Amino acid sequence: MRTRLIEPVPGRPALIRPGELLTSAPAAVARWTLAAEPLPGPLPGTGRVHRVRLAPDADVIDLTATLRDRGHAASPNHVLSGQPLFFGGPGGAPSPAPPPPYEPGEPCEVTVAVLDTGLAPHPWLARWYSADIAETPDADGDGVLDRQAGHGTFVAGLILRHAPGARLRVLRLLDSDGVSDEAALLGALSVLREGPADVLNLSFGGHTFDDGPPLGLAEALAAFPAVVACAGNTASSRPFWPAALPGVVAVGALDGGTRASFSAYGPWVDMWAPGVGLVSSFLDHGGFHGYASWSGTSFAAAVVSGALARLCREVPPDQAVRRLLRDGGPGISGWS
Repeated sequence: MRTRLIEPVPGRPALIRPGELLTSAPAAVARWTLAAEPLPGPLPGTGRVHRVRLAPDADVIDLTATLRDRGHAASPNHVLSGQPLFFGGPGGAPSPAPPPPYEPGEPCEVTVAVLDTGLAPHPWLARWYSADIAETPDADGDGVLDRQAGHGTFVAGLILRHAPGARLRVLRLLDSDGVSDEAALLGALSVLREGPADVLNLSFGGHTFDDGPPLGLAEALAAFPAVVACAGNTASSRPFWPAALPGVVAVGALDGGTRASFSAYGPWVDMWAPGVGLVSSFLDHGGFHGYASWSGTSFAAAVVSGALARLCREVPPDQAVRRLLRDGGPGISGWS
């Protein structure tokens, strides 16, 4: 799907789906509307959010401002990505690595939900793999791994290394370039609400055009007892969503004992975990044989999700969050 870079405020770029508006008042933009569809879940106080596809001559930013002035909820449909290289980041691709130590552990009742690029067939993940969530290594057929192919497989492996025996519930949200959007996220969260999830891992995110919270996302995430999200590879303090939402554990990346050069930072970042040169499960493709080394806040978030899942064997998820925020864990801290 297409993306468009906008910069209503100089120096504060954001990515959106061109010609798409999210709003609680679709009737108010009927003259510019080609199609409208309700998204799952109501927005308290305003009603259901709709995704509106606009005519080519409509300006989504102007319409957003107009609707807000009239008291309606409105926003462009912002793009989210697994590794926000559009805005900076480590700039490094994964590299092949030998298998790391791995103990599957005894199965337990703790469930970690993972929204990402899917899973690849892998010995660690065989219990959770299915064709409908399969990774796509090379969607464009150019013989080269797509930019974020293997991201979900890598994240899932990190979670299981830190929470042996945990159950995974995986949905494919991001494409093989690591890209999705807010409307798709709201839909995926609605699906996840139908089943149990003690911890929700969101190793993706993005900026909004006005640096405000995404429309309806806080309300959708309130249904989950523990939510972990990456702080972004932006090397800035600019809010990165959904990590910057209250109630979401925002995770920055450490390189040894200091902040990784690519990691976002700021008062909205709650936890810090290793995020440089981590080794985990990966695709069996080209020069890769099922394992890779990779860096990013996406993977620091997965480490924290694993630590939370491990704590959930002892205490409920909300208590596990409070304990981890207070005490940290191996390699995890409140460093800032």
